[in-house]
Amino acid sequence: MSAVIPRLVLVPGLGLDGRSSERLRRRVPADVVLLPGMGRAAPVPSLDVLAARLRERLGAGPVVLAGHSQSCQVVAAAAVDPRVTAVVLLGPTTDPRLRALPRLAAWWLRTALREPWWQLPLVLAQWLSTGPRAMRALWRVAAPDRTDARLRAVGVPVTVVRGTRDRLCRADWARQVAAAAPRGRVVELPGAAHMTVQTHPDDVAAVLRAALAAATVAGEEGGASGVSP
Repeated sequence: MSAVIPRLVLVPGLGLDGRSSERLRRRVPADVVLLPGMGRAAPVPSLDVLAARLRERLGAGPVVLAGHSQSCQVVAAAAVDPRVTAVVLLGPTTDPRLRALPRLAAWWLRTALREPWWQLPLVLAQWLSTGPRAMRALWRVAAPDRTDARLRAVGVPVTVVRGTRDRLCRADWARQVAAAAPRGRVVELPGAAHMTVQTHPDDVAAVLRAALAAATVAGEEGGASGVSP
């Protein structure tokens, strides 16, 4: 049986769109799915409805599903779909300690100061396109949802990626998220902060390629039990 190579599906973070992963997608091809609050200025439904809309965009499969920042919560909810063969969470939120806005603002500022300044115009352009109303609505819907609790039902490999300078996804939270998944692990990117998709495309691409390769091997080993082309 010939190998079935999974597609990579990427969901941008809060307020971001396909521009955030443009440099990354030059290195590893991916389909970008935009959702309300994540690249689309549209009313934001419940997190479960967002996950259902994401599943509608997965196609025939198999799929390696990747999310960045707040979209990791939607990805975790959608990852129980049988077409998903692996999950990559880049800087997953929301750490329960950040549900209070004053603390969130303080930790966000600490992280922002560690980001390279050249990306600021690109981030602002995406935020303006998505709009503050959709961004606020997504935050209210997603922040209370426990990413770690969702991952307990996800049996495929889960890779949690964080930058060593990220204060929105701290090391202990990343370990907690990975430990919740039956097959979870943590990868740290030295010197990176939260916007790894934009700032460290080579490192992120390497993680994604590894996930795709492992999912392809697993599909070959699974034989007839895998997803058919």
